Amino acid sequence: MNMDKALKRLTLVGMLLIFALMVNINYIQGSEADALKKNKKNARQYADIFTRDRGAILADGTKLAESFKIGGDRGKKYARKYNGGAAFSPVTGYFMPSGAKGGLELADDSLLDGVDKRISVRSWFDAFVGTKPKGANVYTTINSKAQRSAYSILKAGTDRRAGAAVIDVKTGAIVVLASTPSFDFNTIAGQQDGTQANQKFVEEQKQRFNPTVDKAMSDRFPPGSSFKIVVAAAELDSGQLNSQSTVDTADLILPESGRKLPNDPGAACAGQPTALIMAFANSCNSTFGRFALQLGAPALNAQAAKFGFNTPIAVETDLKSATSSLTVPGKDPTKITGDALGRSGIGQENVGATPLQMAMVASAVANNGKLMKPYLVDKVVTPDNQELYNANPAELPQPIKSSTAQQLQDMMRAVVAQGTAKNLQGKNVAGKTGTAELGLGTINDRWFVGFSPAQNPRYAFAVMTEGPGFGATAAGEQAAQIMQAVLQK
Repeated sequence: MNMDKALKRLTLVGMLLIFALMVNINYIQGSEADALKKNKKNARQYADIFTRDRGAILADGTKLAESFKIGGDRGKKYARKYNGGAAFSPVTGYFMPSGAKGGLELADDSLLDGVDKRISVRSWFDAFVGTKPKGANVYTTINSKAQRSAYSILKAGTDRRAGAAVIDVKTGAIVVLASTPSFDFNTIAGQQDGTQANQKFVEEQKQRFNPTVDKAMSDRFPPGSSFKIVVAAAELDSGQLNSQSTVDTADLILPESGRKLPNDPGAACAGQPTALIMAFANSCNSTFGRFALQLGAPALNAQAAKFGFNTPIAVETDLKSATSSLTVPGKDPTKITGDALGRSGIGQENVGATPLQMAMVASAVANNGKLMKPYLVDKVVTPDNQELYNANPAELPQPIKSSTAQQLQDMMRAVVAQGTAKNLQGKNVAGKTGTAELGLGTINDRWFVGFSPAQNPRYAFAVMTEGPGFGATAAGEQAAQIMQAVLQK
């Protein structure tokens, strides 16, 4: 047998085997890498996450969350630290030593870890040469100075729950998402023992008002009279009324119990016919309870749904809000009747909303009827400054006519000029007050929902604080301070 021929065949077979091996490696490390990495049966993924340099989460250049090497430069494992502390926890979420995640840390996990398909080519090369990939940096839409101010303002205003959301009405960018009580995730993120960190997290969840849950996006509260924006929108959009139409402010006797739906004391809602704009400015309960009964639950619910009620708000792909709704979970909101429907017209009984949802309501009003999808991530950038993602503002289905929005703007300005929030005159805000009784003695959910500047609005906001007193003073004053920080150059 010719030895040269045999060697050629052997060489060819060897080359084919090498080629097959390379194809297999490319397939596993390229096409299948992400699927294998995320497979629940792959235990290495949980041990491996702390050997990667996870990307940072930033707000206008400030690093809110970043990774550091345990034990200094020679360390082989990374841990997470949160430079913003409790003030920014609703924005960053958490990344624990056990591998548990929440908020943006979860929603943008694969990007932060450097294993997202959008950077798979670079990740493959790093893996091929034995280098751990560096995570991408996530830039949020948050105004860091205003966020710090909002957290301090809310914390000073109550020892109970409070939340605030501020949205850019033209883009949907969330510039403030503040909450109290809050939790500094540094107390668990830097620990090396995952079991101890989990135990501490569970213990914190059992604390008063659960500080691990943000109150701006992930908790619901009865919005009180701030919900009258939605009720008024339904009436105005029907074309049956305008802001100058005469409406009834006489006492409303609820149909089932025969009880009176009370108005606040004073001459403004004393039973005399008045213009809708003034009934709104003075927050006449009888007028809006009557509207709800006349509209019926299907129409009222349909209008609320147009603003985003009854569906979790998808702030990011894997980051959704709590669901705002007109009924308790599991019950049909279109079948509310009687007393419950009347009280729902003033934002009590069956109505629950997040501050983010109410800020969306105000945003549609301020933006002449157009509602932009709220978002929290502005862009994502690799360590070598390649932009992987840029936010693309998206308009949601229009919830109200432009003419309705413009009338509501005037009505919300009237609240400050002539109505329940005259204490806010000169503070460049317009909005609707709300005070929801909780059945806890003097404790109320106090709201102010609106926009700023009062003319040519740029931002919409919702502020909720719990405690004694009313929305005008115990949420309106806070909202004005927060908006001053937002508008500050």
